Formats: sequence, C-alpha cells, structure tokens
Amino acid sequence: MAQNRKQARTRLTGKIVLPGSPSYNRARMEYNRRFSKFPRVIVFCRRTQDVINAVKWARERGVRLRARSGRHSYEGFSSVNGGIIIDVSKMKQVRVDRRRRLAYVQTGNPLARVYQKLWDKRVALPAGTAPDVGVGGLTLGGGIGLLSRKYGLTCDNLKQVKMVVASGRYGAKKIIANKKQHSDLLWASRGGGGGNFGIATAYTFRVRPIRTVSIYSITWKWRDLEKVFPTWQRWAPSVTNRLTSTIEVAAKQVGTIVSTGQLLGSAAELRRWIRPLLRTGTPVEVMVRTVPFIEATRFFAEGDLNLEPKFKISGAFGYRPLPREGVKIIRDFLSHAPNKHSTVWCQSLGGRGSAVSRVSTTATAYPHRKAETIYELSARWRNSGEQRRNIQWVKRFRRALRPFVVGDYVNFPDLQIKNWPKAYYGVNFPRLKRVKRKYDPHNVFRFAQSIPVD
Repeated sequence: MAQNRKQARTRLTGKIVLPGSPSYNRARMEYNRRFSKFPRVIVFCRRTQDVINAVKWARERGVRLRARSGRHSYEGFSSVNGGIIIDVSKMKQVRVDRRRRLAYVQTGNPLARVYQKLWDKRVALPAGTAPDVGVGGLTLGGGIGLLSRKYGLTCDNLKQVKMVVASGRYGAKKIIANKKQHSDLLWASRGGGGGNFGIATAYTFRVRPIRTVSIYSITWKWRDLEKVFPTWQRWAPSVTNRLTSTIEVAAKQVGTIVSTGQLLGSAAELRRWIRPLLRTGTPVEVMVRTVPFIEATRFFAEGDLNLEPKFKISGAFGYRPLPREGVKIIRDFLSHAPNKHSTVWCQSLGGRGSAVSRVSTTATAYPHRKAETIYELSARWRNSGEQRRNIQWVKRFRRALRPFVVGDYVNFPDLQIKNWPKAYYGVNFPRLKRVKRKYDPHNVFRFAQSIPVD
C-alpha cells in the first residue's frame, strides 16, 4: 500500500495555507469560536480541479479531510486537527437564466451574495436568513427561510448538483447528479446533510420571479409569553402559505417576545392576516411595510449579526402546538437562562397547503415534512469559563421539551443527541446509508455525525 501511495503523488493546487503562514490563524477559524482546531493544511480551491487534487492528495497520504464553505457548522464538523480543510469559499460564480427560471450557483457563495445576484435579475431562491451562511451546507441539509411555506425548502428547488467524489483506492472525480443521472445522489443531496458523500462544487436551482414583499415585526413584553406563544403556534400554520413567520422568546433578562414574517402580498393584506397576533396581549411595537425583496432579506439578516462568538444550539420539530406544559417549560428555562444571550426561536414550516408539507417524507432525504414548526434553542457566550453552564442549559432544555417535539434538523447538529440518525433522517436513514456505500465505500468523507458505510 505504501508503495502504491508513493507512485502517485498529487500536488495541491489553489491557495495553500500552512501552519506558520501569516494568514493561518484567520484561515483556520470557525464561525463558532467554541471550536479551535489546527489543521495540517488549508486549501482554498478556486476551481473544481483544485478540489479533485485536494481529495486525491489526502487519500494518497492517508490524511483526514473536511469540506468547508461558509464555516457555519454548529458543531465544528468542517474543521479538523492535523488534517486538510478543503475550502470552497472562493468558488463564487452565479449565473441566472431568467427565461428558464434557473440559476447556476457555485458552492462558495454566502447567502447575501446569492440573494443580491438573483435580485439583479429580479428572481429569488427560497433560502435562509443568516447573510454569511454558505449556500452549500444550507442546501444539502434542507434550507428553511421566509419563502418556505410558498416555495418549499432550498433543497426542493435543487435541480442538479456537481460533486467531487472519491474514486477507486486513491482517486477523485467530478460527477453530475440530476434526475437523469445519479438520481440517488440528487435525492440524498436534498436534505442528507453536507460533507457526507463528497464535496459539492455547484448547484442548479429553480428560481422564482420576485419584486416586492410585505414584512412585519411585533414586539411584546415578557409577561405576555403564555398568551402570545400559544396564539402564534395555532395561527402560523393556519394562514395563507404566502406568509411564513417566526417567533423568538428572549431570556427574561431581556424580557421581549418578537414575531416577524414575510408575505407575498400587500401591507394592507398582511395587516389583516396578523390581526390575531395584534389582539393578543399588549404589543409594544408594531411594524408593517412593503419593501423590495432584497431589503426584506437584509431586515431578516439583522438578527444574525453582532452575536456572541461562542454558542451551543440544538433544534427540534413541532408536529403540533406545544401544550400549556410545554410553554411553561419555555418560560421556566428562559427565566433561568445562563445569560441574556439565550433564546428560543421558531419558524412556521407546514400547515395549510404549505409547499414543505406537500412533499412526501421519502421524496427527498429531508424527512420532517409534516412538521408545523421548527425550534432552535440557543445559548451564546464570550468567555470560556461560561461554556459548561451554557451547554448544560441547552441539553436540559432539549430534554425537558422532548415529550412534545420530534427529532432535529441536520443543519442544527447537536453532538449530544445519541440517536442522531433517527433525529435528522428518520425513515430515510437506511436509504442514505445505501447511497453512502455506493458513492463513498471507503468512508473518505467522515466526521463525528457523518452517515456511516455499515
């Protein structure tokens, strides 16, 4: 084996960053500063051949590898100690064919750039809110956002993916997965999670014409929690699927509850839809307005800016509204939060004619089609001394809610979930393992919660 490895010594191409280089510390840094890993080498790929060379290089030398785009892996899965990070963030082409309503998007694009490039052609892709999240990881795990109930998940709009996969004993090659070829890999790429089968380099998406949307924001004081949260839960899945909404309950130290949402329609119509919310409790701030779609993406991005650098997040799906006991759990945990940066955030997904719930559970790898809402439990901090308390709080919070919620979203990964295959993938896990065995039989693309070969 060693002899074979010596025969074919592939060279790394692209921008190569090594320990000792002035840019190494910046290049190795993750979005979640809870993790600080020291790779042997980081390669910033500019083209597909750089990715192929990097995978070959790693395989020939028996070096562990990780794929990285937006660096937003919540559990640091896109970094590695002593291995190679194959970073695709420099691959940023975007092409739009407005007539065919298709967009070709390379994997290194952050969402803010995707939204802007598509907006230049007055089209949109249903995707998330955080402006610096990479389109790659978001898509492969599902992709939820403020157009989801009308147009589905990001992965539902994925028509084709180009991916570098392992080939033979030490090789790598590019393949294209669409409905006609490698359709099983396309299926797995729609919600099967990033980094499991290979390194995706480009996506072809269906896009939708868009001009203006109407947005709202309503703020209440903490004392209204047990009125507002149950009302939002019943209301959010029952309104038109042109309206996707969120609610965020802050820690008691902050003392606010904020609901926001986006309607494909006028401000006057939106005011009518949100009446049940306005009549609940005592709203202290209300905003409703019609804006260009690109402005709406910036409005929703604001909540993801200037956050504390270290965090622990876990997720879950609500298939029905939380009972009174569940709402009391939220109140109790946020009354005793580790600090003021702790929150519960929810978004509507399913309900009345929702594009998310119209797709069958097994039609894509994303299984949580019948969920009405998604929950994100988060704790954030700055100093390492606070870490254990924050992580334990999220863990206990999740455990307390478990009787009322289901699973977790693979883009909100949580290393403390023991049965993560069921939580993320449900009934689709056996099929995902078959796809893994076919495209990555040597388990080249592996990390703490990667889909196993056996």
